[in-house]
Amino acid sequence: MSETDHITAAPADRLHRFEGDVSELALPARFGDPFHYVVHPLAEAASRQVRRYALSRADWAADLAAGKMLGVLVVRDAHGEMGFLAAFSGNLAGDNNHPYFVPPIVDLLDPDGVYRRGEAEISAINREIAQRAQSAELATLRQQLAAAEAVHDAQLASMDEQMRAAKTRRHALRASGALSSEESAALDRESAHLKAERKRLRARHDAHRQQLQQAIAAHEQAIASLKTRRATMSEALQRRLFTLYEVSNAHGERRTVLDVWQWYASNYDPSRAGLPPGGTGECCAPKLLQYAYDHRLCPVCMAEFWVCDPTHDGEVENRRNGDYCQACEHKCRPLLTFMLQGLDVERATPASDDLEVVYCDELMVVVNKPAGMLSVPGRDHDMASALTIASAKQGEQLLEVHRLDMATSGLLVLARTAQSQRELRAMWERGEVRKTYVAVVDGVPSRAEGEIALPLRPDYALRPRQVVDMSGGRHAVTRYRVVTVDHGRALVEFHPLTGRTHQLRVHSSHPQGLGCPIVGDALYGRAGSRLMLHAARLQFSDGLVLSAPVPFGLD
Repeated sequence: MSETDHITAAPADRLHRFEGDVSELALPARFGDPFHYVVHPLAEAASRQVRRYALSRADWAADLAAGKMLGVLVVRDAHGEMGFLAAFSGNLAGDNNHPYFVPPIVDLLDPDGVYRRGEAEISAINREIAQRAQSAELATLRQQLAAAEAVHDAQLASMDEQMRAAKTRRHALRASGALSSEESAALDRESAHLKAERKRLRARHDAHRQQLQQAIAAHEQAIASLKTRRATMSEALQRRLFTLYEVSNAHGERRTVLDVWQWYASNYDPSRAGLPPGGTGECCAPKLLQYAYDHRLCPVCMAEFWVCDPTHDGEVENRRNGDYCQACEHKCRPLLTFMLQGLDVERATPASDDLEVVYCDELMVVVNKPAGMLSVPGRDHDMASALTIASAKQGEQLLEVHRLDMATSGLLVLARTAQSQRELRAMWERGEVRKTYVAVVDGVPSRAEGEIALPLRPDYALRPRQVVDMSGGRHAVTRYRVVTVDHGRALVEFHPLTGRTHQLRVHSSHPQGLGCPIVGDALYGRAGSRLMLHAARLQFSDGLVLSAPVPFGLD
C-alpha cells in the first residue's frame, strides 16, 4: 500500500461544522501541546457542541453517568473551511464506532477481527483454568490432605504421650535399684521399640502425604501451564494488535504503534521499552489526529474533556462534568510525540532569565521557579529545568532536594553537596521546614480554615493524576486558611504537612476536601493561562524564613 492509499474524503457525519459564527475567533498561532495546553476558544465552542449532543442521547445516559472522556479536534478542510472532529475514549454504550464520532484506529469489536478471535481463545483458557481450579477431584485431594494431616498430628500426639508415660515409668523402676540386668535391658528395648514405632508412623504419614501432594501438584502444574500459555498468548495478541495499529504524523510518515513505542524508548525514555499498555491508541487524541491525517484535514487545535451526568452527586474519578483534561502520559505520550511531528506545536517554556536565585549559603541554593519550568530534567531532553539552569548560574552541579510541579511556581531548594542534600532531605522528612503555598481556587470553601486528610495514590491508568483512596492511599494532610474572597473565587493559604504528589491540587478539588479546584488546573479542574499555585514561603527550624512574591491575585 502506498503512503496515500489510506487517504479519503471525510464523510459529512464525521466532520462537523460550528453551529454558531466563529469567524471572529482568531486562529491559534500554533497547535497546543496536548500535555500542557490552554483551551482555545474554537476548541471550547466545539466542546460545548459535542457535550450537548452527547448528553442529548438518552441511550448513552448510563455510560455518561459513570463518566466518559470526549475530545474535539478543530480542523480546516482542503478548501480552507473550518470544522471539527469528535471522539470518545474506548467504548461508548457497548460500541466503539458511532457515526457522530471518528472511528477507532483498529476495530477491536469486529467479531472476525484479530482481537475478538484472540480474546475468544484466551477466554477458553480462562474457563479451563477456572474448571480445573474448582474441580471436585482437586477439592477432594485437598480435603484428604488436610484430614491426613489432622490424623497424623493426633496419632503423633497420642504416641508422644505414650512415650512420655513409659519414660516416666522406666525412670521410676531404675531409681528403685531393684532391677536385674535382664529387666534393665528389657526397658532399653522398650524405649528403642517406641522410638522405632514413632519413626515408622511418621514414615507412613510422609508417604501418604507425598502421594496426595503429588496428585495435587499435578493439578496445580496443569493450571500453572495454562496460565503460562495464557500469558504467552496475551502478549502475542497484544504484539499482533500493535502491529495492526498504524499511526501517522504531519510529515506523512506512518508507523505501527509497536514501532513508535520502540522509537520513543530509544530516543526519549528507556523505561518505555517493551509492549505498550493495553488500550494504547484508544484515547481521543490519537484517534482524532489519525482521522485528520487520513482525510487530508489540517489540525488547528484540540481539547479533551470529561462528560458525566451534570446532576450526579459530587464527581466521578475526581473530575467534574465539563472539566478539560491533558492527554494521558501513560498511553499517549509516546504516540503523540510521534504524531505531532510536522505540526508547529506550542511549547511555551520560561526562559533561563526567568529563574531567580533568592538565597544561597554553604548548604543550599534557593530559587524562585517560574510556572511552566521543570524542577529537574525530565523525559523531554530539549527542555531546561530549574536544576540545570541554577547549576549553570552558580557554576556548580547542584542537587535535588524536593520538587515543585512543572505548572507550580515558587521557592525550590537545591543542595550544594551530597552531604547537604542528605541533611536537607532529612529536615523535609522530619517536618522541620514549614511550607506555605498560596492559590486561587475556583469557588468559595465552606469553612474559612481547617485540615484536609485524604490519602492519595497514583491513578495507574491516567498518570500523572492522583486519586483519593481511603483504604490503599498514602497518608496526606493539608491545613488551609481562606485569606480573601471575591467574585466566586478565593485566595487560600495551604500548609502541607505531608509531601504527596499533587497533594494540594487534589485536596483542593476533591468534594471531601475544599471542593474548589485550583484555577488553571488542567488535571483536576479547568485549564487556564497558568496554574494559580505558588510556593510562597519556607520557614526553617533554625529561624531562617524565605519568601517569593505571589505572581497572581483574585483580579
